[in-house]
Amino acid sequence: MGDPRRRYKKKYETPNHPWIKERIEREKELCRKYGLRRKREVWKAETILRKYRRQARRLIGDRSEQALIEEKQLFDVLRKYGILIKDNPTLDDVLSLTVEDILDRRLQTFVFRKGLARTPRQARQLIIHGHIAVNGRVVTVPSYMVKVEEEDKITYAKNSPFNNNDHPERAKIIGLEETQE
Repeated sequence: MGDPRRRYKKKYETPNHPWIKERIEREKELCRKYGLRRKREVWKAETILRKYRRQARRLIGDRSEQALIEEKQLFDVLRKYGILIKDNPTLDDVLSLTVEDILDRRLQTFVFRKGLARTPRQARQLIIHGHIAVNGRVVTVPSYMVKVEEEDKITYAKNSPFNNNDHPERAKIIGLEETQE
C-alpha cells in the first residue's frame, strides 16, 4: 500500500449533519444507481463539485485580468472531463452542475453504459480485477475520471479473458444488450 508511517489526507468532506433522512435516502439512491460501494464515494464527488462551485462563486465577483484567466482554466478543465459541454459556458453553468454530472464521468459508469458489464457493480468488479483498459492501459480504479478523448477508447484489456468473444460471461452481456434493444 505505501509507507505505514505516512498519514493520508481525506479527499472528501463528511456531511455536517449525519442523520438527515432526505440526504441519506438520496445517497442510497446514488449508490444504487451508480453501483458505488460506500457513501464515501458520493461524498468525494460532492467535494469535487463543491470545489468547482466555490471557485466559480469566487470568480463571479472578481473581474480582474487574473480572474478571467482562472475562469478560462476552469472551463477548460470542465470541458476536458466532459462535465461542462456547452460552447460558451458561464459561471452560472458551473454553479448549476450536480453530483450526477461528476458521477457520470467515472470509469465505472462508462464501462456499464458501453455494455462491457451487465450491472454497475459488475463494471466495478471488472475494473478492480484488471479487465478494463483505457487507451490500451489497464486501469484498476473505478473512480477514474474519464476524459472526453478517452470515451471511445475504453475496452477490455489485452490479456483479459473477456477479450475473447466466446467467453461465457461476455455472451451473457451481449445477450442482455440484444434483449434491451
